[in-house]
Amino acid sequence: MRIYGPNGTTLGTPASQARRTSSGTFVLPDTNSTQETRAAAAPKASANIDALLALQGIEEDPVERRKRSVVRGKTALDVLDDLKMGLLSGNLDASTVMRLRDAAANLKSSSGDPGLDSVLSEIELRVEVELAKAGQG
Repeated sequence: MRIYGPNGTTLGTPASQARRTSSGTFVLPDTNSTQETRAAAAPKASANIDALLALQGIEEDPVERRKRSVVRGKTALDVLDDLKMGLLSGNLDASTVMRLRDAAANLKSSSGDPGLDSVLSEIELRVEVELAKAGQG
């Protein structure tokens, strides 16, 4: 794709194709000349995706994974609390149910700590029950 400037010249012309006149002014090359175009190269696919996934698992810090799991659990509990407040006030909106569905999806991953995973699975069960009550399960 060529991009033309306001006076019909091609923008981004390489400096090697530009000419200087004897007076020292800069002149762009003729736009009618054909320029070499190169096809964009597609990114190379990994030969072994399993190796990449294994590498990701090795570099994941257990402490960070636990912290992220705690944050996901707290977020799910906050959304459940918002749901409760919405139900009690009679102002339940669809965004709360959407946030609850997102919280349920985020609780699926393991933290690596059996005790924390047990608590998170109980929170996930409660979220799924509330989604089923709302007809969103």
